[in-house]
Amino acid sequence: MRPEFIFLDLGNVLFSFDRDIAFRRMAAVCGTDPEAVRAAVMGGGLHEPLECGQIGWKEFHAEFSRRTGTASAPDALARAYSDMFTLKVDMLPVIAGIERTGCPVGILSNTSAVHWRHLWDSGYAILPGRFSRFVLSYEVGAMKPERAIYDAAAAAAGVPPERIFFCDDLEPHVTAARQAGWQAELFTSAAALIVDLGRRGLNIGL
Repeated sequence: MRPEFIFLDLGNVLFSFDRDIAFRRMAAVCGTDPEAVRAAVMGGGLHEPLECGQIGWKEFHAEFSRRTGTASAPDALARAYSDMFTLKVDMLPVIAGIERTGCPVGILSNTSAVHWRHLWDSGYAILPGRFSRFVLSYEVGAMKPERAIYDAAAAAAGVPPERIFFCDDLEPHVTAARQAGWQAELFTSAAALIVDLGRRGLNIGL
């Protein structure tokens, strides 16, 4: 079935990212070691509340500083936490090809306000120009694979669920999309995505 709306994941589909880089940079900013940073962020219950919008950066920074016993400027730590993304340039012709077909495309992502602001402010040409909808976990208050974020995305797309195509690099997120009635495929490469879209009657000219 030819899609009438396409959602793409952000991390490892449009941008690659490396949390180890962020943790090293955060450690350098606040004067501790990267493993202590990792433990505070990923093991200390800060990552998911930030991406769900339950806490903001001010609260994150205060609790992170308390748990690590460090002091740092909030803006400097935010830059260190966010400066870990690299644009996947092999996706640029795919996005252009989808645009050529006239099929609208959006971003559906688990992300935080601080990461999204960093990407938005970094001057990438694909943001916001090539996307018509942004469904982000910190704004919705739910994260993939929770059903609520898929329902919010379907409402934003404005088409029947079976007409939505979604691509994500994590199998549980793909499975949840299919359970919501969407067409969905695991992202492995730009080339494979072209094939997945072509099988659904969307020839993007690549």
